[in-house]
Amino acid sequence: VQLQAFGGGSVQAGGSLSLSCTASGDSLSNYHMAWFRQAPGKEREFVGRISANGGDVYYTNSLRDRFAISRDNAKNTVYLQMNSLKSEDTATYYCAAQTLRGMPYQYRYWGQGTLVTVSS
Repeated sequence: VQLQAFGGGSVQAGGSLSLSCTASGDSLSNYHMAWFRQAPGKEREFVGRISANGGDVYYTNSLRDRFAISRDNAKNTVYLQMNSLKSEDTATYYCAAQTLRGMPYQYRYWGQGTLVTVSS
């Protein structure tokens, strides 16, 4: 499967942004999906994950009140809705896929990343 993330850009603090991750080459319903981010000079950070059927969603604690992950398998797309953005949310955001039979939380496939810049 090939993943491509879209929707990054510049936004002012307090604003919202929605990212999309579209899959090609396979049905997204065959994968658990996750979002990660990496700020300049920092290590990659887990944002959240969603199960293959969308029934189970988990977020890192610090983001659960502002971020929401959803998916539309019919459109082969996973979404990350980000609200009340802060300057510290500035990062490149990546989507990643874990096969249903793969090791839990081991994401074999990665998108190319989309940059989000939040200005204060």
